Amino acid sequence: MASDKDISSSRVHPHRRPLQVDRFINQFLDAACDESRRAILELLVPPTGQDSPEGYELPAGEIAQQLGLARSTTSEHLHHLLNLHLVSARKEGTVIYYRLCNHHLVQAFHELLRALETHYHTLGSPSEPSGTAEG
Repeated sequence: MASDKDISSSRVHPHRRPLQVDRFINQFLDAACDESRRAILELLVPPTGQDSPEGYELPAGEIAQQLGLARSTTSEHLHHLLNLHLVSARKEGTVIYYRLCNHHLVQAFHELLRALETHYHTLGSPSEPSGTAEG
């Protein structure tokens, strides 16, 4: 039987965010770590100068074409992003259009990507030795 100390040490610290928020963060990062889903999120960011992020959307077929993915694969990724409430869909006839649900969240993620690109461009990739002499 586990002691109270064992049980309490396995719990999230009380000063941490709620467990459900951690779950959402993990789901977002899981989705964003998939290269195809990340590319879809990036593709749905409105171009610079676009008046309203809410008004920018792309049809599923165009998303698939621009990313070079099969329509069925793109559809699976879009459904995953829909389930996470990262994108929304609108059907017009037989065409389904997708847009970002939370432009600010995705924009913040893209700022993180740019910061990582800058960081690793300056320091070299994490797999490269950082100036240590071997041999």
